[in-house]
Amino acid sequence: MVVTVPATADDRARVAALLGRPPMGEFEVVVRAPGGDPAVLRNEPLLPDGTPMPTRYWLCEPHLRSAIGTLESEGGVRQAEAAVPAATIAGVHRAYAAERDAALPAGHAGPAPSGGVGGTRTGVKCLHAHYAHWLAGGDDPVGEWVHAQLLERGLMPASAPTRVEP
Repeated sequence: MVVTVPATADDRARVAALLGRPPMGEFEVVVRAPGGDPAVLRNEPLLPDGTPMPTRYWLCEPHLRSAIGTLESEGGVRQAEAAVPAATIAGVHRAYAAERDAALPAGHAGPAPSGGVGGTRTGVKCLHAHYAHWLAGGDDPVGEWVHAQLLERGLMPASAPTRVEP
């Protein structure tokens, strides 16, 4: 189960430093790196101006972002799609969207986020988003596949956080 604490001013400042820009919306830190830095954020489904935010879980740990970028550059998205059945990926997208949509304000009538993991409707778009979801305790076989690949290829950074158990 993910235990959340609203982001503090220090968290917001540290996330801005990790991302290289201020965070666009409200979030909770749901996974921390061993040194205490935010590693995975759970975003609110709407930005303060009402713009939809489809990415519920955001990976901000820089060493993992870099390692997963390497995996993507080596064909990781296609490999993940080949390794995880399309019906399973579709189920992950549905569950992710349902969780995100449940966090919309009651009676919300404006634009809403769409798609599943990272706003994707089918297949895999972003290994980072799937891995963030998995690290936060989500049932995400693509994120689990990413984890296994990082270990197998020697790309797992020493600073990597551990997965939150569902």
